[in-house]
Formats: sequence, C-alpha cells, structure tokens
Amino acid sequence: MVKEKKGVDFKVGADVVSSYVWRGAYNAGASIQPTLGMNAGNFSLTVWGSKEISDLHKEIDITAAYSFDRVSLFVADYWWEGDKFWEKEDNAGAKYFNLDNHDTRHRLEAGISCTISRKFPLSIAWNTMFWGADKSYQDGKQNYSSYVELNYPFGVRQVGLTATLGFTPYESRNMYGTSGFDVCNVALCATKEIRVTKSFSLPVFTRVIFNPAAGDAHVVFGFTLR
Repeated sequence: MVKEKKGVDFKVGADVVSSYVWRGAYNAGASIQPTLGMNAGNFSLTVWGSKEISDLHKEIDITAAYSFDRVSLFVADYWWEGDKFWEKEDNAGAKYFNLDNHDTRHRLEAGISCTISRKFPLSIAWNTMFWGADKSYQDGKQNYSSYVELNYPFGVRQVGLTATLGFTPYESRNMYGTSGFDVCNVALCATKEIRVTKSFSLPVFTRVIFNPAAGDAHVVFGFTLR
C-alpha cells in the first residue's frame, strides 16, 4: 500500500560546480545549476538547468516522478542544445520548441529506481531513452540507450558519503561511447555542511569520478545554495 504524502511544497536552490560531469562524462566547465521543484503528495515535478560560466553550454531538464514507498518511476526531458543554437547552420532542429521526433534535439528518458531498505539503503536505477535525438547515425532508428546506476549512501563522522557504480548494459556508442556492457561511472561523493553563521550553513561537496570505458577521470568541487 502506498502511503500518500499530503500538501504541496516548492524547493528552490542551485549548485555551483567546478565542472559539469554527467554519468561519468565531461559536459562543461565551471557551471551554475539552478533547480526549481514542486512536490504534491508522492508526485514531483523538477526543472533543472546548467549554464557554463565562461563558455556556451546551456541545458534544461524537466523531470516528472512518482514514488511508491521505496520505488520511484520517472520520465525526464533532456535538452542540452542551448549553446547559441541560433548560430548553428542546422539550428532548426536545435530550437527548444521543435518537438518533431525525427528532427528534435530533445531526448526523453524513462526510469525506475528502488531502494533495498532503510537498514541497507542501496538504490538501483535503470534508465532508458525512448524518444527524440538518441538515434542511430546509420538508419535513424531509436537507440534506446540505457544506463544502470547503483548508489550507496553512508557517513563517516560528520561527512556524508555516496558510492556510485554506473554502467551501460549493452552497446551505446552515440550516447555513452560504449560498445556493449561497460562501466562508465565509478564515483565517490563527500558532502559536509560548513557553518558560516549561527543561522546559515553552506553544503560543500567533492566528487571523485572515474570512467573506465573512456579511460577518463574527474575531480569536481561544488557548493549548494538553498
């Protein structure tokens, strides 16, 4: 039985990061990443963005999710063609409101995640892109690129830690650069609240990220404003 949460609430915040790394892959340099979210019962709607501070990368993602106790379902719309698309020769497809499945730069993804239990809070998520720009260069068919991620949160003293393992279950050359099953995201994130005044503290975090599939590695520092 699903226990329905009551009321509607909003959340506003932003992360400032030294670089933008997504699922093990470098996307942009230092960026500001604002969030506007709404929760109504077990349903949530979140708008998340990323804007590179010193260059052109701009992204807008919209995610709708519904939670059933320890299980969550979501659909997300990714759009990262905002880096001065009007200067591109093929800018018609890159425009935000172009929703033609064969020409759009939007990508729709569906996913499911489950947390084992409160005592063993390992979460497992499967994500598959099913519509939009994730298509084969050869025949134009949908790739259905998929990504699986395991997260385990824990703490040491006053530092919150999350260990992450992400992989592609099958070939995803265009999206993740993998030719089959491959690990593309091995990470450890550490978060700590830095108290600035009696009434204000600043959450700071550092992520160490390895991408074995690409032979790459990253260290990201950031802080959250909320």
